[in-house]
Amino acid sequence: MYLVSGFLGLTSLGCTSDENKMVGGNVAAINHVAGTAINWFSVNGYRTHGGGGSSCCIIMPVKWRPGLKADIEWEVDPEPFAKIKRKVTGYGFDEDAWAKHEANFRRYSTTVDIPEWPEKKSCDLNVHFLTCNRVAVTTACVTYGRPHYPIKDPLDMKEPAVCPK
Repeated sequence: MYLVSGFLGLTSLGCTSDENKMVGGNVAAINHVAGTAINWFSVNGYRTHGGGGSSCCIIMPVKWRPGLKADIEWEVDPEPFAKIKRKVTGYGFDEDAWAKHEANFRRYSTTVDIPEWPEKKSCDLNVHFLTCNRVAVTTACVTYGRPHYPIKDPLDMKEPAVCPK
């Protein structure tokens, strides 16, 4: 599942050196956890939907530098395929039924390092949602699942009975 989000609270106002040049790119999410849905997520405060695809635009430095971090927040629907009572008339869900379903949503947050990329080779920021509420990010210029893609975790992973601490 791909999602989109904006990124990095870094600015380049008043900066002219090559080290401070910034560039826009897409942000996308890949959900690796079976039976769940990412409702929305944010990267460094830029919030986007979790329903698939990628979103424009995240601002990142042209050149990687040590200490780049992504503050990720997200909301999970643990039962995205649940049958929810519909309104008797009109469209949408019964308000009480929706409130009961929505009460099961869970929110999480973490901070992860943004891995180094070759100079002038940064691509979109891909956010991977893994089991046990772990997150990994990459700026790899190849597609998930290709041999040189750095994150190898499969899709549709089941949550373990106990997560490592």
